[in-house]
Amino acid sequence: MDGYLGVIVIVVVVALLAVGGLFLLFRPGGKAAPPAEPPETIAPPEEQRPPAAEEAEGATLPPPVKPAEPVVVPPEVEVPPPSAGRMVRLRSRLARSQSAFGRGLLELLSRDRLDDEVWDEIEERLITADVGVGPTRAMVEELRTKVKVLGSRTPDEVRGLLREQLLAQIDPDLDRTLHVQKHGERPAVVLVVGVNGTGKTTTTGKLARVLVGDGKKVVLGAADTFRAAATDQLQTWGDRVGADVVRGPEGGDPASVAFDATAKGIEEKVDAVIIDTAGRLHTKTGLMDELGKVKRVIEKKATVDEVLLVLDATTGQNGMRQAQVFAEVVNITGIALTKLDGTAKGGIVISVQRELGVPVKLAGLGEGPDDLAPFDPEVFVDAILGD
Repeated sequence: MDGYLGVIVIVVVVALLAVGGLFLLFRPGGKAAPPAEPPETIAPPEEQRPPAAEEAEGATLPPPVKPAEPVVVPPEVEVPPPSAGRMVRLRSRLARSQSAFGRGLLELLSRDRLDDEVWDEIEERLITADVGVGPTRAMVEELRTKVKVLGSRTPDEVRGLLREQLLAQIDPDLDRTLHVQKHGERPAVVLVVGVNGTGKTTTTGKLARVLVGDGKKVVLGAADTFRAAATDQLQTWGDRVGADVVRGPEGGDPASVAFDATAKGIEEKVDAVIIDTAGRLHTKTGLMDELGKVKRVIEKKATVDEVLLVLDATTGQNGMRQAQVFAEVVNITGIALTKLDGTAKGGIVISVQRELGVPVKLAGLGEGPDDLAPFDPEVFVDAILGD
């Protein structure tokens, strides 16, 4: 009996499950859910889409964009003052270094009694100022004679006597003209020579400013190829006044640079070509060969009108020996004395002219770019003696 009941229960349960399944199958909205669609793909913007295969095959990619090059601002071209009156304007600088020498001489000559001891002191002061032994003795002898003739002496008379003697030794009648006038279509050529360290390259640059200030057009030749600093220095000077600079490779042939500079000056019809030469002084023979070659090569194109020897006024007798060596090598036409404002030995003007037989044409009276002036004997002597 119990077995039949168990079978009946099982059958009932199965029947109920079957009915429930049919109900779920056929109820409204009971259909199976459709399969989920894949998410919509968003197309990239037009400029980001990769090129189609058929477009990419023949397409030319644009060249890469080069970075912007830095803008090089050319240096501002300066307008230097004219050469006229330069030494007058710079007189105060000269007087500061030379006036002690002049005042000392005036004080000695103004003494009531001029005995041999005083004259010896006067002579010593002149020699110490690098006037030179020969010019000093000539000056002292002339002064002694005139003092005896005058008898009593006023301060103005003493100053007049000394001024007269200094001017006579400097010789104001010497031709101090810088030969920088062009000859027809050919420019004047100026060779600047001297030992390194005397201010040779600086003087070359300052001379260019003097000429540009006078309205001339200039080309510079950097023929001191053995010093890279000299070439760069001259380039800076040229850039400041708008003068072209011809330069060559470091250690190159100086004569080649001088030739190219002269050729450029002729081509551009400038007024003057200024050549800065090498200043090595190892042996006289080597210097002679080098400077001689430079001059010969230039003369294939033009004439060398001026050879300026640059001397440092502070070197005294050592500078005189340098001057003698250069005078034997090249035909010097004039002297440029640098650092004349930094020494009380202005007498070198007298001694170097007497030794070389050529005039001082330029005087360096400071470190500024416009502190090179045409030498004026009267202004120089007045600066020594003071007002």
